[in-house]
Amino acid sequence: MPPLTYYYDLMSQPCRAVYIFLKMTGIPYQPKEIALRKMEHMNDEFKKINPLKKVPVIDDSGFILTESVAILTYLCDKYKKPDWYPIELEKRARVNEFTHWQHLNLRANGGTLFQTKVVKPRMTGKPPSDVELEKWHKNWEKSTNSLEKIWLARSSYLAGNHITIADLLGICEMMQPISAGYNVDATKFPRVQDWMERVKNETQPHFDKAHTIPMRLRETILKEKSKKL
Repeated sequence: MPPLTYYYDLMSQPCRAVYIFLKMTGIPYQPKEIALRKMEHMNDEFKKINPLKKVPVIDDSGFILTESVAILTYLCDKYKKPDWYPIELEKRARVNEFTHWQHLNLRANGGTLFQTKVVKPRMTGKPPSDVELEKWHKNWEKSTNSLEKIWLARSSYLAGNHITIADLLGICEMMQPISAGYNVDATKFPRVQDWMERVKNETQPHFDKAHTIPMRLRETILKEKSKKL
C-alpha cells in the first residue's frame, strides 16, 4: 500500500499541528510541500486535489481528506492512537469540545492578528492599521484568557490530563501571533505559559522543526522593530 501523502505548508498553523502529530506517532507519509507564498495552492494541479484550495490535505491511497481536525481524528482512528484522541466517550467529547470552540475563537482571532500584522501589509505594500492591530490583539488575548480561565483551569491540558490533538491544534494557533512578534504575558496567563512549555517539551524535536520558518519570521520582525526605535 502506498504511503499517506501529506500536502502542507509549515507557515500554516493547522499544517504544523498535523506535521507534529505525524512525526510524534511515526505514521509513515510522503511529504508534499505546497508553498502558499508562491500561490501554489491556487494552481490547477492542486485544485484537482482540493477544490477549496487550502492546506492541509491528505491522500490516503486515493481517499482525499481536507480540514486539519478531520485529518487528525481520521488518522487517530485508522492508526489506533487513543492517547491522542480518546476512545472513551466523555474524554473524546472534551477533545471535540475544544476543536469545535477554537475555530471562531483562538484560531480566528490569532490568525486574523497575524494576517493584519504580516500578510496584508506584504500584499498591499501598506503598513498595518494600528487600530486594527489593537482590536485583533485584544481579541487574541480574550481567547488566551479563555484558555487560562476555562480550558486550563479544569485540567492540565486542553482536553484532559495528558496531551491530545487538542493541544497540538491549540499551541500551533498560539504560535501564529508569536511568529508575528507578539508575546504571551506570563503574568496574566501563567497557566497558558506553563502549558505551552510542557507541550513544546513533550513534542521535541518536532515542535522546533515545525516552527523553524515562523520563528525566523519572528526574528526578522523584531529586528525591524528594534531599528525603528
